[in-house]
Amino acid sequence: MPDVAERLNLSIVKVHQLIKDGSLLSVRRDGVLRVPGELIANDTVLKHLPGVLTLLHDAGYNDEEALRWLFTEDDTLPGTPAAALGGDLAREVKRRAQALAF
Repeated sequence: MPDVAERLNLSIVKVHQLIKDGSLLSVRRDGVLRVPGELIANDTVLKHLPGVLTLLHDAGYNDEEALRWLFTEDDTLPGTPAAALGGDLAREVKRRAQALAF
């Protein structure tokens, strides 16, 4: 968490609040809470990430499942949905996440 807080130029408490609010995704690995670095662009959370996380949670995905979905290679995208969120295909990723609920 200290690295994430430094990259976002926020306190650790505020990073935890972003996670609690569903604006940022974290998972516990080996007892340590971790945030994938790919979800942060420069000094901010990827613009469309909070909306995609809301859609995935509304579709019944827990944080582990959402993380798996975001980082599973997709032949129709340039890599993974997480990678596509940082580019021109962000709306397509949101559309696909929305379709999971139906």
